[in-house]
Amino acid sequence: MERLFNRGKRIRAKDNHLLFQSSLFLMITVWFLSFLLFHYSFLRQTTWQWEELQQHFLSQYSLISLFVSLGVVLLGSGLFYRYRYDTIQSWKHRQKLARMILENGWYETKQTEGFQLFEDSPGKTKEKISQFPKIYYRLDQGLLHISVEIVLGKYQDQLLKLEKKLETGLYCELVEKELKDSFVEYTLLYDMIANRISIDDVSVQNGEMKLMKNLSWRFDSLPHMLIAGGTGGGKTYFILTIIEALLKTNAKLFILDPKNADLADLNTVMPNVYDQKEDITSCIDAFYEQMMTRSQEMKNMPNYKTGENYAYLGLEPNFLVFDEYVAFMEMLTNKESMAVMHKLKQIVMLGRQSGFFLILACQRPDAKYLQDGIRDQFNFRVGLGRLSELGYGMLFGDVDKDFYLKKIKGRGYVDVGTNVISEFYTPLVPKGHDFLETIGQLYVQ
Repeated sequence: MERLFNRGKRIRAKDNHLLFQSSLFLMITVWFLSFLLFHYSFLRQTTWQWEELQQHFLSQYSLISLFVSLGVVLLGSGLFYRYRYDTIQSWKHRQKLARMILENGWYETKQTEGFQLFEDSPGKTKEKISQFPKIYYRLDQGLLHISVEIVLGKYQDQLLKLEKKLETGLYCELVEKELKDSFVEYTLLYDMIANRISIDDVSVQNGEMKLMKNLSWRFDSLPHMLIAGGTGGGKTYFILTIIEALLKTNAKLFILDPKNADLADLNTVMPNVYDQKEDITSCIDAFYEQMMTRSQEMKNMPNYKTGENYAYLGLEPNFLVFDEYVAFMEMLTNKESMAVMHKLKQIVMLGRQSGFFLILACQRPDAKYLQDGIRDQFNFRVGLGRLSELGYGMLFGDVDKDFYLKKIKGRGYVDVGTNVISEFYTPLVPKGHDFLETIGQLYVQ
């Protein structure tokens, strides 16, 4: 019973006019109470004679009270919109869900006989809804939870594939779809940009990096990150934000920038930053060897326990941040590129338990350099800025998702490892923020 209550409000057929009905009811209630307040003393002592009532309510005082009450209604409406905006949104959403069911005909009806004035008059029949699907709506901390009951009916297939309808109809982004107690629950974010956080709010705790109010990279359980984005999409600032956040922990970082661009400048404030072809190749080899060595050493530790990871043993995580990956691979010969891909594949396949993680960034994740299912091992995949349909396909695979471009720097789409693609905003970087200075101070500490 408690679980049923927690599912939220059930969607009914009568909710197809919920916004108008609820708003009208509230306004009439506010008007009536405020108008009644002006005439309370009169109503307490009136004898309820028609002449007395007519004289009072047609007086100038009554006319003034009428306009004042209407002003109270307008003021109350404004305050309600300002401070209970989520309630209004929930009315809109429930109304849209009811209309979706009605307009698509996803309900059962039966014929009922209408009212007969005379016994021998021909009876009229009308349709009445006999079965309306059980759909529940709940708004909680910026997340919409929409639960649909599985009943094996003839409309089940449509009700179990509502992702696109919900995203486009409610202007939300699906973040999770889960089976719970004979219900399928769709979890959506209805105001993504409101969940954007500042760079100062990015935190790393217990193998998890918070990147939005309701979104994190859980690298301990869903390791490795793949970032795609063209010039001006916010990719570099996002990578620098990740580096800054990781340096606030005990993580050890290795930075690769084959184009000798922004990330290469970090070599003035921290070690293990490489921009030359030979140094980059050597760093990848060394990172791989350290991973294999640690994997063996972990098994020989006295407190080693099967199934536990590096953090259980008190070891620090290692991150290989590789920018412009595709550009680097195009500098290599076929033999060299195969060797690099082999090492990277081993890292993404084996690195999670020993605490070795890969952050790979490129303008477009060309399948040529992410072969043998390597791309699928990157659990956190994000595309920033303008990407073509082909680019999205390379990043997320063959998915039924509509991608829209908004001219907001740092905006894109993300899959956090749940195979659900949602809108994403990188942490805001305030004007004047000096990454070199901040990262340099963090490294010294």
